[in-house]
Amino acid sequence: MSELQEARWYVVHTYSGHENKVKATIEKAVKTRGMEDCITQVVVPTEDVVETTKTGKEKTRQRKVFPGYVIVKMVITDESWYVVRNTKGVTGFVGPGSKPVPLSEEEVITMGIELTEPKIASNDIDLEIGDTVEVISGPFGGQVGTVEEINLETKETKVCIDAFGKKTLFVVEFDSIQKI
Repeated sequence: MSELQEARWYVVHTYSGHENKVKATIEKAVKTRGMEDCITQVVVPTEDVVETTKTGKEKTRQRKVFPGYVIVKMVITDESWYVVRNTKGVTGFVGPGSKPVPLSEEEVITMGIELTEPKIASNDIDLEIGDTVEVISGPFGGQVGTVEEINLETKETKVCIDAFGKKTLFVVEFDSIQKI
């Protein structure tokens, strides 16, 4: 891989309902093949939606913004293309013919995908148990909590926040939190 090549965002079409499975499979393949420098991020864009239940209570749930699509930040090489294209549940890259077309910076911003790399890399994690963090995305976005547990393999941490009047423990990915 050329050092000059920069990872770009590409759209991958999947079977509807298989987005999270495809994301997990690609991330696992990247880890087992040691391709972290080629495929840097896999995203299933979601948004929080407030729904009213039959009993009149408001409930927040996450909804996929683009059902049937996964966004992948990668450097296109023969191997990285093969890994993504041949992932179970993937029907192909979005673009004419067999050549994937990267998203423009404006498209990435419009889609609500972060242009920055995840703030915490698993190799040099700047996070310890007891640290105070702010949740920056997901259903608990904006909440401040304390790190209770760190899992380097899954790149997740357990955070304790004060929600609904009591202490609540939940699992959140490293790139969804920010150390305060």
